[in-house]
Amino acid sequence: MTRAPPFPEASGRAARSRPFSRSAQQVAAFCPRARSPLGTRIPAGITTQFVCPLCPLCAEGVTSGREKVYCKCTQDLVAVLVIMGCACCKQKKSAKAAITSAEVDAANLSLGNADGGLSAALTQGRYCPDPTQTIPDYNKGFSTITNFPNTNTHQRPGGVTSGGVTLFIALYEYDARTEDDLTFQKGEKFQIINNTEGDWWEARSLDTGHSGYIPSNYVAPVDSIQAEEWYFGKMGRKDAERQLLGQGNQRGTFLIRESETTKGAYSLSIRDWDDNKGDHVKHYKIRKLDNGGYYITTRSQFDTVQQLVEHYTGSNDGLCYYLTMPCVNSIPLTMGLGRDAWEVQRESLAMQRKLGQGCFGDVWMGMWNGTTKVAVKTLKPGTMSPEAFLEEAQIMKRLRHDKLVQLYAVVSEEPIYIITEFMSQGSLLDFLKDGEGQNLKLPQLVDMAAQIASGMAYIERMNYIHRDLRAANILVGDNLVCKIADFGLARLIEDNEYTARQGAKFPIKWTAPEAALYGRFTIKSDVWSFGILLTELITKGRVPYPGMNNREVLEQVERGYRMPCAQDCPASLHELMLQCWRREADERHTFEYLQSFLEDYFTATEPQYQPGENL
Repeated sequence: MTRAPPFPEASGRAARSRPFSRSAQQVAAFCPRARSPLGTRIPAGITTQFVCPLCPLCAEGVTSGREKVYCKCTQDLVAVLVIMGCACCKQKKSAKAAITSAEVDAANLSLGNADGGLSAALTQGRYCPDPTQTIPDYNKGFSTITNFPNTNTHQRPGGVTSGGVTLFIALYEYDARTEDDLTFQKGEKFQIINNTEGDWWEARSLDTGHSGYIPSNYVAPVDSIQAEEWYFGKMGRKDAERQLLGQGNQRGTFLIRESETTKGAYSLSIRDWDDNKGDHVKHYKIRKLDNGGYYITTRSQFDTVQQLVEHYTGSNDGLCYYLTMPCVNSIPLTMGLGRDAWEVQRESLAMQRKLGQGCFGDVWMGMWNGTTKVAVKTLKPGTMSPEAFLEEAQIMKRLRHDKLVQLYAVVSEEPIYIITEFMSQGSLLDFLKDGEGQNLKLPQLVDMAAQIASGMAYIERMNYIHRDLRAANILVGDNLVCKIADFGLARLIEDNEYTARQGAKFPIKWTAPEAALYGRFTIKSDVWSFGILLTELITKGRVPYPGMNNREVLEQVERGYRMPCAQDCPASLHELMLQCWRREADERHTFEYLQSFLEDYFTATEPQYQPGENL
């Protein structure tokens, strides 16, 4: 589909019109060339409700995302379309012709309300999930596991071309963890033998001649943009700022990432400094020419992004500062411990240091196979059914997002072991009460809240539920990176003191009233819990509802009591908490809204913020 320029830069009549000047039905009828990626007419009710995890053509997993679509004739914003691309369908040239009218209708209905208008849905600025048959309910047990699309924001694309062999280059060094793995150094070149097994590819090193399995996100095609040290792939603006403002980066440090708004374009993010703002990050859109070239300003055009980078390395030429060095990039996590390392032997784990303990088990830092540092959660026998846990774990390991703790492997016989990535700073609760978190100011705390909201927005899109969202279940890594842990485990616990929902082990103070009283756990009850988590952040780990026991909390909340604004907490942030604690679940915000609000907090809501004694 040929797309007109994004609306704010459109010229002529379109530039003067308002983005939502026509209903979706009128635009679709007016412009027959506006078509979806599946070749179907854009339906009147298409909304941003769901990203379908299944391809409507072959029911295989897809990669998915959103893209703004503009009418070719009017240059009006038509829709925020769900983009689907299925690896199974790419080689089926007749796939479009095979779509029946029933399949098209089903695909359209899964993307929105066929009777509703588009303008109202878009202007709300909110993501409103509504269960459909398109996305299975992952909170109910079932035997067939759906393959989720890979949404890891730092995965490097690449593969074997159909017309011949593509050489790949190592972006990082890697030490083999198993006998099947291949040790390699950064810069080593490979011929890919088999790339059909997803996260781990069979490859032969052209440097050593050895063959074995390599993590696919550690390599990229030779001479591609993905192979450049400054290319960070699919990354949001806030994540780019977080990376560039981290330790080890100086003024002029930069990275290039995929544009969030324009398909095929890129964004250049540069660390800068001035007397007023201090260290900060500026962003520039790298636009694409019709002939394939690239430019930031029209007076300087380049055939490749690499040439553009070389030009601005020698001179700022209108940028805030010239490019000095690529942003420091940590070695990414592999997807799993190895190609065939899901259910592991207990003997392969060496416990090294106890990190914490809870009602249902302990958490340890350990080593797997003598090669890989991991975190190990040990569950007391009888905590949950091994069969139910294994079924849930199959779903959990397919939930992939850079703000979710990655589930590596399990020991499925009692006592159950859960092996995850290791987070250096431990739980957010301990970090706030006893660690470096005691000295954090409001901008850092709001940024951590935005990261948690980002991970929960992904869980929301996947139609999943956390059920136990609180600071104790958030883990902190280097550079204040926050990740959500223990998602989905709460519903498997069989302890009577927990399943009674009002027992001593149940987290009453974090739980929405409809969940605590009637067992109605939804993503909206997670939103309530997120509001409580915000109070933990602002008060540096204080227990919610101070001075009240669980029974008093239940009674008072039912009568309409809500925690007052904490000392030094901005009124706008407390208002957000109150919106999370609305009595009617449907009136609470979505996590997508919460993420957007928190990411833009100091731009849109509190632009005049000045640091205080505590916050």
